[in-house]
Amino acid sequence: MTTPPITSRADQELTRLFHSLNNHLGIILANAELLEHRLADEQHRARAGQLVASALDAIQASNQIRLLAADTRRT
Repeated sequence: MTTPPITSRADQELTRLFHSLNNHLGIILANAELLEHRLADEQHRARAGQLVASALDAIQASNQIRLLAADTRRT
């Protein structure tokens, strides 16, 4: 699914914000995965795994919100 062309300043700002959010979530995800693989203690690895799962859920939610916003702009 592609998004419609960005026409308004509000659309441009929304796109910028989603891009920034996804960049931050990507950094969180990468560091959580790094921790998950490097930690020796099983309990700490499990907590890092929860961070990984949460970051993935947040990325998915962000993408769903972006698609919903794009659908709203089309109507």
